Amino acid sequence: MEHEVNEKKAEKVLDISNTGHSTPDEKNVVDRGGEEPYDLTRDGLILHPQPTSDPLDPLNWTKVRKNSILAIVMWMYFLFTYVTTTTVPSFPGIQEHYGISYSQVNWTVAIPALGLAVGPLLWSSLSDIYGRRIIFIIGTIIALVASVGTAVAKDYGGYMAARFFQGLGVSPAATVGMAIINDIFFEYERGQKLGLWVLALDTGLLAGPIIGGFMNIVSQFWIDWLTAILFAGLLVVEVAFLPETLYPRNHMLIRMPMVDGALESTDIEKIGRRRSNATDVELQRTKKLPLLNYKPVPGMRHPKPWDSILRFIFTFKYPVVVIAVGIYCYAWYWWILSIITMIPAAYPQYKPQIQGLLFLGLLLGTLFAEAFCSGTLSDWHVHRLTKQNAGVRVPEMRLWLAYPATVLSAIGLIIWGISIDKMYHWIVGQIAFFLFAMGIQMGNTVVSAYIVDCYPLQSMSVITFYSVLLNLSAFINPFFIAPWQASNGYTITFAIQGIITFFVAAPVIAIVHYFGPKLRAMSGMPGWVNPEYDTL
Repeated sequence: MEHEVNEKKAEKVLDISNTGHSTPDEKNVVDRGGEEPYDLTRDGLILHPQPTSDPLDPLNWTKVRKNSILAIVMWMYFLFTYVTTTTVPSFPGIQEHYGISYSQVNWTVAIPALGLAVGPLLWSSLSDIYGRRIIFIIGTIIALVASVGTAVAKDYGGYMAARFFQGLGVSPAATVGMAIINDIFFEYERGQKLGLWVLALDTGLLAGPIIGGFMNIVSQFWIDWLTAILFAGLLVVEVAFLPETLYPRNHMLIRMPMVDGALESTDIEKIGRRRSNATDVELQRTKKLPLLNYKPVPGMRHPKPWDSILRFIFTFKYPVVVIAVGIYCYAWYWWILSIITMIPAAYPQYKPQIQGLLFLGLLLGTLFAEAFCSGTLSDWHVHRLTKQNAGVRVPEMRLWLAYPATVLSAIGLIIWGISIDKMYHWIVGQIAFFLFAMGIQMGNTVVSAYIVDCYPLQSMSVITFYSVLLNLSAFINPFFIAPWQASNGYTITFAIQGIITFFVAAPVIAIVHYFGPKLRAMSGMPGWVNPEYDTL
């Protein structure tokens, strides 16, 4: 079985802080065909991934090029959640048009989330075979066609089918989008870039209803037509400006090293960035691949198309990923669906446009958290702790921000539930939303960065695991929140959610924080790696 056969292979390539006690020399070894390894450093810390001197290496591209690619990834990740929630202000119109109950209209949010959960199991391995670009383009086309389908659907069944394919089409934004970020940025930049990536996710989730509320002035169907227009614009930008980023790194490190292998450790800022001639190696790669590449990307060993499913199952062997992701999804994150789907019922006195504006508190909290309390702060804190730890970066350093985040989310949930039952002024609910969204944004950034830091060579697999569980939680929540609120009221329902967030999520994260290094040492390394680290 692949999981056993590749066990030794995984040990030959880069492993960052797998046990939490590794030394710089142990944790950054690049397979160079039997030659002695070298380490490129920056500011005293070893770089991951190790760059080559190849101009076609995505790590060597200009900041403008990298950030434009990041913007495209963020656009798609924005639409990832936008499609699920932009219809929320039109719930009364959908309910009337199809003759369904409020619980059934809630399911229209759940069904695209199911597509978002299934998609990563389909797309992840394919993007490791044929590249990131072609998968992004195919997914966008599917989402575009499905969005037109939602606008013209004649019955509830057809509408729900189109909603599923909306989610399936946009789902590459999660795992493939994360892979693109890992392809083009160094680890020391990861917290900020993942923070922006998560910001796009949470902004789409919260801006969707605001935009949908105003589009509902024209008609509920124009909400879907606008979504189709956004996907059409994304498709044009992908075709014109998104190059292939899957790069045969181990293969090219042998052929185009940044420094002479005789040097044991070199600071990249002191030596400057050496550049080779891209034509020195005939291998087609990144920007030299065909516009629509339909062949496996050369220079690396590829997974089988079904390996993403098998690796999803194998990931259950690694407790830090299972616990961190599981507790975030099912004791913390999914409460945001409770709020989003219940806003129309909680504020029935307002028109859809005003109900859409009520999401501003959530949006502002998300933006504030990212600007001051999330990715950049996480990178700074980890960098400081790494220097204090003799230059050894340990993944658990990421988890410190999770504790204040759980407090903020818990307080926001409790205040909002009380404000609805007590009929407080709407501004109280906005303050609650602001606090809750701050916690969600911080938690999302921390958890996603933590699991990638734990298993950087398996980043595609751990993010697939994260995306599947996250979106399954979004799929499940709308089925129980309306009956729960109807039987217990807003105060009890949302107070229980806040209590679970603080008294369950926070202690479990503390356990992972303390025992994470031991748990990773006990579970060992996965028997597979991302293809860019897997030479032929």
